[in-house]
Amino acid sequence: MEPNADQHKTPESKPNAKDDLKSLPMQELQAKLGSSPDGLSQAEAQKRLTQYGPNEIEEKKTNPFLKFLTYFWGPIPWMIEAAVILSAVARHWPDFAIILLLLLANAVVGFWEEHQAGNAIAALKAKLAVKARVKRDGKWTTPEARELVPGDVIRLRLGDIVPADARLLAGDEVEVDQSALTGESLPATRKPGEAVFSGSIIRQGEIGAMVYATGTNTYFGKTAQLVQEAQTVSHFQRAVLKIGDYLIILAVAMVAVIITVALFRGDPILTTLQFALVLTVAAIPVAMPTVLSVTMAVGARLLAKKEAIVSRLVAIEELAGVDVLCADKTGTLTQNKLTLGDTFGVNGISADQVILNAALASRAENNDTIDLAVLGGLKDKQALQGYQVVHFQPFDPVHKRTEATLKGTDGKEFKVTKGAPQVILELSANAGQVKPAVDKAVNEFAVRGFRSLGVARAEGEGQWQFLGVLPMFDPPREDAKATIATARQMGVKIKMATGDALAIARETAGKLGLGKNILDAGGLGDVKHQEAAPVAESIEKADGFAQVFPEHKFHIVDVLQQRGHIVGMTGDGVNDAPALKKADCGIAVSGATDAARAAADIVLMTPGLSVIIDAVKESRKIFQRMNSYAIYRIAETLRVLFFMTLAILIFNFYPLTAVMIVMLALLNDGAILSIAYDNVHYEDKPEAWNMRMVLGVATVLGVIGVVSAFGLFYLGERVFHLDRAHIQTLMYLKLSVAGHLTIFLTRTRGPFWSIRPARILWGAVLGTQIAATLIAVYGLFMTPLGWGWALFVWGYALVWFLVNDRVKLLAYRVFDPTAAPLLAKTRVDVTPQIAKRAYQLYELRGRQVGQADLDWEQAEWEIRKDEPRK
Repeated sequence: MEPNADQHKTPESKPNAKDDLKSLPMQELQAKLGSSPDGLSQAEAQKRLTQYGPNEIEEKKTNPFLKFLTYFWGPIPWMIEAAVILSAVARHWPDFAIILLLLLANAVVGFWEEHQAGNAIAALKAKLAVKARVKRDGKWTTPEARELVPGDVIRLRLGDIVPADARLLAGDEVEVDQSALTGESLPATRKPGEAVFSGSIIRQGEIGAMVYATGTNTYFGKTAQLVQEAQTVSHFQRAVLKIGDYLIILAVAMVAVIITVALFRGDPILTTLQFALVLTVAAIPVAMPTVLSVTMAVGARLLAKKEAIVSRLVAIEELAGVDVLCADKTGTLTQNKLTLGDTFGVNGISADQVILNAALASRAENNDTIDLAVLGGLKDKQALQGYQVVHFQPFDPVHKRTEATLKGTDGKEFKVTKGAPQVILELSANAGQVKPAVDKAVNEFAVRGFRSLGVARAEGEGQWQFLGVLPMFDPPREDAKATIATARQMGVKIKMATGDALAIARETAGKLGLGKNILDAGGLGDVKHQEAAPVAESIEKADGFAQVFPEHKFHIVDVLQQRGHIVGMTGDGVNDAPALKKADCGIAVSGATDAARAAADIVLMTPGLSVIIDAVKESRKIFQRMNSYAIYRIAETLRVLFFMTLAILIFNFYPLTAVMIVMLALLNDGAILSIAYDNVHYEDKPEAWNMRMVLGVATVLGVIGVVSAFGLFYLGERVFHLDRAHIQTLMYLKLSVAGHLTIFLTRTRGPFWSIRPARILWGAVLGTQIAATLIAVYGLFMTPLGWGWALFVWGYALVWFLVNDRVKLLAYRVFDPTAAPLLAKTRVDVTPQIAKRAYQLYELRGRQVGQADLDWEQAEWEIRKDEPRK
């Protein structure tokens, strides 16, 4: 019989049962859960997973059919539905059929694309699933947190989000942040035997715990979600929604004028209303929200392929605008592969003794790079076997050291500690005697780029004695120098942030080509106060910061934002979370704690700076796609609205029928969705939403479109003497072809041929235009035009397309003051070419470590050798 059978009978979330498990004596709890500090077997865990279900809160899933029906409810669908009803009342059955098709098409496209965007978010969620350290079959494993079951034994460490409700096992007390659950800002201390709740964060310490409730049975019923679906509206979306409002107001105003004139002239009311509704629908950017969400979702998928997972879709736009990136040195600019240098021992203590004592204050299973480097420095791998660990205190950012209490082979207890040299010196009784020699050694190591680690030992209850200093070297990443040069060329200033001493920071920054203007963060004063202007300016001009504590990061971000910068910040620790949240784009680096990942906008799955720069490039491309869509949409709306209104007012002639307007809208919106996949060049400067330029260029293109439309109208009526029915078909084909050609104008800042369009865009436009031409030639719902006139329209549209392209370039010169004068001589910056060549040489040499400077010098010589001498 199972010891936890009675528990299995009542898995319902009764509050008293939960409270019972929260406070039961540990022995009784273990008996009730049928578990022990050694954990469960994999087979038992699997059985319980089936019984209790996964450790997650089930999201409410909407019925897809009901979701689909919502696309028929809202202001735009109501307008189309009204037009359908009016067509039926007036017995215009062709109109009825085609407007009904528009209604269905809008719903299907909107539903499908939102479904795709939802799938993209679900895929990102899967990539960012929280992992837990669990003991199964006596071994530590890291399954996803959703696989936890009551009775599992888990290991909680600094920065972990507690994955399920659990009772702490034997060990030291830990500090737990429950602010996300209770709103209590100060961390709470939890002792062995006490409960910790799912969703809280371990702020200090490390301990084992036994899970007693999972999923919906947890006390607060919350699980960690790293992908937030909070619908925050970004700057870009706000701007585009403004454009949408502007177009809606314009459309309604124009349509009101048309209705007034029609009624004054005595036109049939039903037909006029139906036409007015259809024109309003065609003018309003129905597809705009869909195109935006699809572009963002496609972009998020592309970033995921580059190992950068977006936790908020709108972060893509913020990343495109970043102009300052504060990057952690360790793991981002360096390899995070520490090696031991020549150890310094005080008072004749041998290097081997210093390393042995440091190794005793280390723990292999923590997988910490410093601990692994120290343990790797032991000459005799069996040296630790005779020692018994009584107690181990892991590293935390406040105390900046680890400490272990051990029993030696002689049975005597002693303590060892390792950490920041200044911290270890403060502990040591012999500090006064050894400090000058230690400071000298630390400074000498720092000048060579070595980090230092102090080591001390205390016998029994005696005083700490400083033993020596371990120098550790973390080599710069091979691609870092080239990546920093690329970032600079892209208008992103990299500022290094490190906890290391000033001399080490300067040495590393020099090697990476960052500049040697490094600020000591310790001298920034009280981080809670407003900075004086000179200090704020020094922060802005600095190339990096040394001796940085997490609270300094928040302060640096704050100062830079106040001085008008869009700031990106990388972080990995639990204490980095506030700075990551504060930054315009918080980036959790590879191997970051759960807490840092939860606070970040983007989570990196591979180490290094190059993945961030790749993500910046990709986000700028996404911004460009959305920008070109906005210009296209405004230009098209203005073109159709003004042409229709002026033709009706001046010539008392409806140049398009309601059915033609519907087909125009259908084909346009169908093709434009493919812009999310278009080829674009990213800008070499941070992106910002320039409304003056977008509206200016779009208006110019829209007005020219109206001129060309009236030009064709004049030719058809006055020169070729076509009847009004043929002119309507002629104008339909012209507006369709010219409208789609506008996509190829708005997608580039330069001439239309400067960037090759993506095949999918090319194919979509070609497909819809063949359809539009066939409809006009053979007369589906309109008077047949014939091939001759169709080819004439194509020729006319193409000539105007070439004219519009020249006009567009002129419009950019007028509305974009940052554009360089046409004949200005610019000095060419060859840094990107050098960076690219240096990286090629690095690849050619088989990614040899230690060749970065040689590669750069060789690349610089190759690129600059043909430059003219001054």
